[in-house]
Amino acid sequence: MLDLPMKIQIVTVPNLSGRFIGATKDAIHKGFLDWSPRLMLAMYSCDIQASSEVLGKVYAVVQRRRGVVVNEEMKEGTPFFTITAKIPVVEAFGFSDDIRKKTSGAALPQLVFSGFEIIDEDPFWVPTTEEELEALGEFAERENIARKYMNTIRKKKGLFVDEKVIKNAEKQRTLKKD
Repeated sequence: MLDLPMKIQIVTVPNLSGRFIGATKDAIHKGFLDWSPRLMLAMYSCDIQASSEVLGKVYAVVQRRRGVVVNEEMKEGTPFFTITAKIPVVEAFGFSDDIRKKTSGAALPQLVFSGFEIIDEDPFWVPTTEEELEALGEFAERENIARKYMNTIRKKKGLFVDEKVIKNAEKQRTLKKD
């Protein structure tokens, strides 16, 4: 048998572990986005004591804050209603003051944390087919609530937000003096 001297050259790739971690992170991130992610909102359970005269105003304030009325009962022997609603915590800032202003102090809300609920809307969804554009309009008049919440959080954290800053820009004109 012939003994030939073997030369083995070891090639090292600099920062191999860093590249591997980065590629794995990117693959996992892409996999999550393929599953159409959903956001979860913290929710308040709101018990509101109100008279029958201001019942419509209470409903208007709850709906403006993206709340849902769960139950409405009239207390026996009194002219007051007890309304139970669920309101997102994000929308509840200033809710008590708003409801008192609209009802002139005739409604008394009490907010209690009740857990989390999933927003059944993809924050990254954009209408692409003709049917979707027909249903929503060319500029998608119906707002994507999940995207709105995601973008407000990103703005607060100083992260990138993909939105147009200027919508209808016109060239500035200077008037000449004659």
